[in-house]
Amino acid sequence: MGFSLTPDVTTGALSFSDQSTGDPYFRQTSISGAGRASNTVPLYLEGTLAYGRYDPAFATAGAQAAIPVKWDSLLGTGGIGWDFPLAKPQAAGRRSSFWANGRLNAFGLGGSLMLDYERYRPGNELDFELRYSYINLRSFDSSQAVEGHANAQTLSLWSRYRAPTGLTLLERPLRYVLEYAYTSFLGDLQGVLFDDLHSFGAGLELDSSSHDLYVTRTRLLLRYKIGNNVTGWAVGLGLSF
Repeated sequence: MGFSLTPDVTTGALSFSDQSTGDPYFRQTSISGAGRASNTVPLYLEGTLAYGRYDPAFATAGAQAAIPVKWDSLLGTGGIGWDFPLAKPQAAGRRSSFWANGRLNAFGLGGSLMLDYERYRPGNELDFELRYSYINLRSFDSSQAVEGHANAQTLSLWSRYRAPTGLTLLERPLRYVLEYAYTSFLGDLQGVLFDDLHSFGAGLELDSSSHDLYVTRTRLLLRYKIGNNVTGWAVGLGLSF
């Protein structure tokens, strides 16, 4: 569940399996949003809604045993902060009672520190974000088999470069977008799935701000992700309001 806690590009969509170990699989997808409450009030809000499914396999006495169970998780997080500018802004076949009726409930408390750099020019736009997040997860009112706690920590870098393609749509330049993100998983997350992940993205951005629409920008990106013994692809859709 710790991989679903923050709006992270590298873990926004995960899906992998291993046929050499009985083909257990883990899948996760999430929707996140964040931003300031307004241009005049530096109140920062963010939220994430994530769904995951885990189909485990267990090794007993040196042999793989399939367990007829699938674990579904639904996680929602919210965050509130204050935006402090550091510079002037620039323009096994056996069932137990747990498998049949078990449950895991968890709550968490923590915080994040994020440094953001923005450079917007008529010719191009550049964004950098460096973020450290810490959340302590604890179970409550759960089956005894899964009672516990975990410290979820991540250190991540996100960057994006936008520039005009030379084409015009909706009376605004159509931009191409390049993106790079890196996440290092710390604390109890380290080594659980992987130590770190890299994400390389490229796509297009449509500017609809010249029209009376609620959405001002729409971005479609194709991302390639690579980490410890894992690679994959994802498609991301971003909206600005």
